[in-house]
Amino acid sequence: MNTTSYCNPLTDRYAGRSMSYVWSPQYKHSTWRKLWLTLARCEKELGLPITDAQIAELEAHQQDIDFERVAEIEKGLRHDVMSHIRALAELAPEAAPIIHLGATSCFVTDNTELIQIREAMKLLRGKLLRLISQIADFCDARKDVPMLGFTHLQPAQLTTLGKRFALYLQDFVLDFERLDCEIAELPFRSVKGTTGTQASFLELFDGDHAKCRELEKRVASAMGFDNVIYLSGQTYSRKIDYFVLSILSGLAQSAAKMATDIRLLANMKEVEEPFGAKQVGSSAMAYKRNPMRSERVCSLARYVMNLPGNAAYTASTQWFERTLDDSANRRLVLPEGFLACDVILSILLDVTSGLQVWPKVIAKHVAAELPFMATENLLMAAVKKGGNRQELHEVIRNHSMAAGRRVKEEGLENDLLERIKNDPAFASIREEFDSLINPSAFVGRAPQQVTDYLNDVVRPLLKERAADLADDADCAALNV
Repeated sequence: MNTTSYCNPLTDRYAGRSMSYVWSPQYKHSTWRKLWLTLARCEKELGLPITDAQIAELEAHQQDIDFERVAEIEKGLRHDVMSHIRALAELAPEAAPIIHLGATSCFVTDNTELIQIREAMKLLRGKLLRLISQIADFCDARKDVPMLGFTHLQPAQLTTLGKRFALYLQDFVLDFERLDCEIAELPFRSVKGTTGTQASFLELFDGDHAKCRELEKRVASAMGFDNVIYLSGQTYSRKIDYFVLSILSGLAQSAAKMATDIRLLANMKEVEEPFGAKQVGSSAMAYKRNPMRSERVCSLARYVMNLPGNAAYTASTQWFERTLDDSANRRLVLPEGFLACDVILSILLDVTSGLQVWPKVIAKHVAAELPFMATENLLMAAVKKGGNRQELHEVIRNHSMAAGRRVKEEGLENDLLERIKNDPAFASIREEFDSLINPSAFVGRAPQQVTDYLNDVVRPLLKERAADLADDADCAALNV
């Protein structure tokens, strides 16, 4: 365990192994070697004098990277790509003349980053689908539970617990749709040359433009990409980074919204995140059950939500065909954006797998506010039985003022409904009074809305994309 230098908490404490591996040096630099091998194969297929022996030599050294040797070479060269080329050439001396043939550094760096972005998005997609499935089950089970709805953080009309969580669910489904679209449309840089003109490859193919175009299609296809960006400078357009990080930001926004509301519900003691039998909520206050996991989601989400602005600035300051001031920045922003989102999803999977609901507390809060919400229903019912609306309205107003004073000045329970029920002016509806104030009568179509959304959108999505669901091991939250 390293205790004498800074450790990134995203990799050392929180993130899943799969996402950490995608952004690891081993994955990155073995992908460089796969790109060099792929380039050589495709160039050979298109007629360049590359031998089977050279290809075989490159194939034999895809994973055995000596990072200490690379670091030693880089001390002198001060160029990471050239250092890896030299290290590979030492292992594959016969292939040395054709490694990186016609390419510039961005052939391996940019294409690898696009591969890492694609694979990282697929990991997020799998976890997001799993989260959607869990929240959907929660919504279905709680769609009929009446609870206070709020506007301006003030009690408004009733909703249901399932409907409230269905709002979070819908946000995550929208995030999924955009993430899925970006995965499908993400372009590959492929072979573009030093300033994007493919001049070096045109020279290699003796001016054959068709072979240049075929080479970039073949390399992209071999690396699993259907789309190739038409034009580039030395790098692919950094707007792509902005688009990707905007999707991550959207996911973080949805996560923070739900986690924030869970924190508020915990304060009201209506819904709480899971709490371990031996978990400590506070070092000083032993009774506390702090919503620490939801707080961590909000903390990480705040970081991710700010990343698109950084990417926008990078995209806007690439001088002409490229400038290197994007490099160090992107080494931080891209991995950490994905690692943070991976952690966020893992935590939310843990939280939503064991949400604790306290129905009696929810019902108590509904009962405290329902008297005021129910008065219009009672008024209309009494009018239908022959009552005078204006007179009944005045009766309700007087009782409301008295009940309000009782609550605010004396700290007593709201007895408005009891006052109205016992008032002779409402004797005509006394027999049906209890049914008129049943909380379920005040939730509108909330249960039906949840059912319709699950049946029309969520269940078909989960069925269609079952193969993309992350497995349980991949979803296991570390140190949550």
